[in-house]
Amino acid sequence: MMLWDTFDKNEIFLLLFNLFAYIIVVLLPRKFTTRVTLLSFLWGITIGMLFDFTIGGGLLDYYRTNDSNRYEIFDFIYFLLYGPFGYLFFYFYEGLKINKKTIMIYTLGWALIGIVFQWIFMKTEILTLQKGYSLSYSFVIFLVTQTISGIYYEKLRRKERVLF
Repeated sequence: MMLWDTFDKNEIFLLLFNLFAYIIVVLLPRKFTTRVTLLSFLWGITIGMLFDFTIGGGLLDYYRTNDSNRYEIFDFIYFLLYGPFGYLFFYFYEGLKINKKTIMIYTLGWALIGIVFQWIFMKTEILTLQKGYSLSYSFVIFLVTQTISGIYYEKLRRKERVLF
C-alpha cells in the first residue's frame, strides 16, 4: 500500500466530503445510545467495504478508487465516508418511523442517494468506472445494501433499546 499516487483534486474533495459528512453527524441531535451509534458507523463502513472489495477490486475490478488500482491511504479515507451514511440511514429510519409499509420507498430513496453520490464521486474523479461497468448497475447493489441495512436495523432495534 502506498500513501497516494498524486495528491490532487480527488484527494482534496475526499477530505472535504469526509469533513462535511462528519460535521453533519455531530450537529444532528443525538438520537441513539453510544453503542448503537458506533454500530451504525461500523455497519456502514463494513457493508460499504464488503461491496467495494467485491466489485470494485479483486477479480471483478469494475471501478478504481482515487488515482490507481492499488490501495492507497486515501482509499481508507474514502471508506470512512461509509460511516456517516450508515449512521444517517439509521437516524432517518428512526426519525421517519419507517415501517413495513414505507420501507420500500425509504430503500429506493437511499438507493437514489447512493447513485447521486457515486455520480458526484465520478465527476470529482474519486471513482472511475472500468471494464464496462455502468452507474446503473450500482442501483441494484444499493437496493441490496439498503435492504440488508434495514433488516439489520430492525433486528438491532428489537434486540436492544436503541434510543436513549
